[in-house]
Order: sequence, then C-alpha cells, then structure tokens
Amino acid sequence: MTPAPSPTPAVTWADRFAPRRWLGPVALLGPAGVWLLVLLVLPTLLILEISLVPGLRLGQPSGGYGLGNYLQILQPVYLRVIGRSVAFAVGSTALCLLLGFPVAYWLALMSPQRWRNLLLVAFILPLWTSSLLRAYAWTTILRPSGVLNAMLTAIGLPAQNWLNTPTAVFIGLTYSFLPYMVLILYASLEKLDTRLLEAAADLGATPRQSFWKITVPQTLPGIAAASLLVFISTLSDFVVPTLLGGASSMNISRLIYNQFLGPTRAWGFGSALSMVLILAVSLAIALLIRYGDRNTVAET
Repeated sequence: MTPAPSPTPAVTWADRFAPRRWLGPVALLGPAGVWLLVLLVLPTLLILEISLVPGLRLGQPSGGYGLGNYLQILQPVYLRVIGRSVAFAVGSTALCLLLGFPVAYWLALMSPQRWRNLLLVAFILPLWTSSLLRAYAWTTILRPSGVLNAMLTAIGLPAQNWLNTPTAVFIGLTYSFLPYMVLILYASLEKLDTRLLEAAADLGATPRQSFWKITVPQTLPGIAAASLLVFISTLSDFVVPTLLGGASSMNISRLIYNQFLGPTRAWGFGSALSMVLILAVSLAIALLIRYGDRNTVAET
C-alpha cells in the first residue's frame, strides 16, 4: 500500500516577507539599480521636463508647460535634418551589410581554422582607436590635397573633393561601424549548420539557391541584430558628421549640440530633439529585442 503524501506546509506572510527572501536580490541589484536611477532615469526625466517648457532659453525667464518645442520640430527645416539623419543611418547600415556579410562569411566558414581568430582580431583592430582619431584620419585622406587625390591623379584620374559632403559622411560612418557588423554576423554564421549546405549540394542545389534558402534564413536573426545595432549607432553619431560632413550635412546630433552650446542656447527645443532621438533609438532597441538574435549580440 502506497503511503499517503505528506501535506505541503503552508507559507505564512511572515515567511514570505522574511528578510532573507528579498534582502539578497536587493543587495545584488542595488548598486546597478542606483547607477541606472541616478545616471539614466533621473537625467531622462529632467530632459523630458525641460522639453515641455516652450521657448526655454538659458538665462531667460520661462513659465508653464506645453508642446511648443515638439511642434517646432515639425517645421520643414528641422524635418529635413531628421530625414537626413535617417538617410545617413539607413545608407550606412546597408553599405555595412553589403560589405560586411562576405567578409564575415569568409571568416566564419572559409578562412583557415588556425588563423581565424587572428584574422578576426585584425579586422576589428580599428575599434581599439578613438573614433575622433579615425575621423581625423579620413579628413587627411579626403581633403583636396589628401592621399586619395594624390593616388587618383597619379594614375591619370580626375581629383575629387569629397570632404564636407554627404559622401564623406557615408564613407566615415561605414568605416567606423563596419567592424560591428562583421563581428555580429561572424558570431551568427559560426552557428550555421553546414550539414544542410552539404545536403543541398548533394541534391543538386546551386550555390545561389543554397545561399538564399539555407544561409540567409538561418542567419536572419543575426542580420537583423547587426543591422539594427549599426543603425542605432549611426543615427546618433556626432563625430563623423561633424568632422567630415560640413555645414551641408547637419544631422540631429549636431542640431542638438547647437541648441545647447550654440549662440541660441535653446535648451527647451534641444531637449525636445533629444527626446525624439531617445524615442527613435528605444524603438530600434525594441525591434532588436523582438526580431534580432539577442544571444549573438550578447556574445559579441
């Protein structure tokens, strides 16, 4: 005869809220929680409050709250700046994907195994230098008397003047964030089940068919994660558009900088622009969490 199971002891309120149950998690999360509260949540709330004060300028009295600063963003001149920033981010992300996928594919699946880690480190080596130094290096290359024109004229081609143009911004952003794209795609391609590629080849599939029907579907979360991460970084980049783009390539980060430290000191409008940028980046992060390969991003 099977003995009857012993009754589960009842959990009392005193046991549930005993210090040993919640003190441990609070002690572990406390330092990071305070850090997030002081350096992230409170500044964001302060920016939100300032953005709701119409016409707020440094050193001038103001009163009341409203949406005047947000309505000012809808003026055509500012919408063009936001549209240009999105165009820079989308174009640079597309270029990084087109250039980075073949490199990541070769590193993950075709490069010699014993040299693979060394090649990967060599490719991401530019990330170890300051973004400011990388942008200054490109000003030396792209200026009218720079290295690029010296090479073009040496082989009989006409000189180009790409510095302070949108082309220079695309070049600088693509160069700066291409290693991030390669790194995430490499981690995703490393997990590719190559047995499916071999089976497809045995069944008569062409390399193009194998690529579109096996490689791309398996690595799609990694592609989404890499693209969204590069998009977020390029959308909010300040250094490259400032040093390489000139006045004709104003983006939202430079516009925010001018509102806070420029002659107008329109802090209310600058805060409203900052909130729009924060919302755009938050939306991209939400898409990254929903559709991207979070494990791949975490591993890289």
